[in-house]
This record gives sequence, structure tokens and C-alpha cells, in this order.
Amino acid sequence: MDLDGDIERVLWTAEEISIRVSDLAAQISGDFRHLPSPVVVVGVATGAFVFLADIVRKITIPIAVDFIRAESYGAGTESSCSPIISCDLKIDITGKHVILVEDIVDTGSTLSKLIAHLKSKGASSISVCALLDKPARRKIHFELVGEGNFYRGFDCPDYFVVGYGMDFAELYRNLPYIGVLKPEKYK
Repeated sequence: MDLDGDIERVLWTAEEISIRVSDLAAQISGDFRHLPSPVVVVGVATGAFVFLADIVRKITIPIAVDFIRAESYGAGTESSCSPIISCDLKIDITGKHVILVEDIVDTGSTLSKLIAHLKSKGASSISVCALLDKPARRKIHFELVGEGNFYRGFDCPDYFVVGYGMDFAELYRNLPYIGVLKPEKYK
């Protein structure tokens, strides 16, 4: 199976992603450097695992890392708009500053649900760091908590993208770049 052959075109190369991840990590490190306690960085599994691994290694302030799993796509290309949390945090985030790391913000449904969930667990602030933001597909506006910020890597056109942790039916996560999947591969 030739994964590269399934890609219509590359939107962001591995080098472009690396540069942008470094920029985001520097911004986060600067914005949270004044805090007396570690920030909790929460990766949204499974799509954000590659992005999370890269960004946490470039953040220069004390952090704790945990994962949460929210499912809204299944094996399809459209969000169900009613995500479920299928695996919760193990770290107590009461009174802590949390940065939720997402691969892509699409409809806003998953992010809205996750923010509400983390807020209910007592986070003092919730920021979002998304590698890709796809505002053309936004259906639900999400509210950050406390002094939360929205860090975005790239504005993504309205294509079905894979690579750098993002998948279609659990494939393509291992591509080092982000590309547009050929429509015949998912229709």
C-alpha cells in the first residue's frame, strides 16, 4: 500500500510543521512563564499524539502531560456533532492552568464538549493549542475559560486532511506531512 500515492497534494511539509510547532511552543512558554506551578498539557487522543509529542519537547516551562479521548468521527469523514469522552484524565486539574492540544478544530463540537468537561473538573483556565483550525466548518462556538488563549498552527482550507497524526480509518497517521486525501479513498 502506497500511502503517499493516496495524497492529492501536500498542504504543509514536515519542515513547515516543525517551524510552526517551535513558534507555538515559544509563545506558550512565554505566556505561561510567570506561573508558580506547572501547566497541565492535555493531548486529545489519538489524532494529536504526534503534535503533542513535538510541542511538549519544545515548551521550556514546567508542564505535566495527560491524555483525554473524545470520539466523534468513527471511520467516517464527518463529525457526529455529539462527541463522547471515552477515556478521561488521570491528573487532578483542580485549580490548574490547562492547555488542551488538538490536531484540528473543525465543527467545534468536540472542543466545546472537552472544554466544558475540563471546566467541570475545576481547571482555573483552559487554553487550546490546535495545529489546524478549520473555521469554514465551525458550527459551535467554544468559550475558553479564565485567561485562556487560542493558539493555532495553520488555518486549514475545507479539505479532508491526513498525516502528522491525523487519520482516515486509522491510516495515514505516520505521514510526516499534512496532505489532502484523494476523495476516491474515502467516498
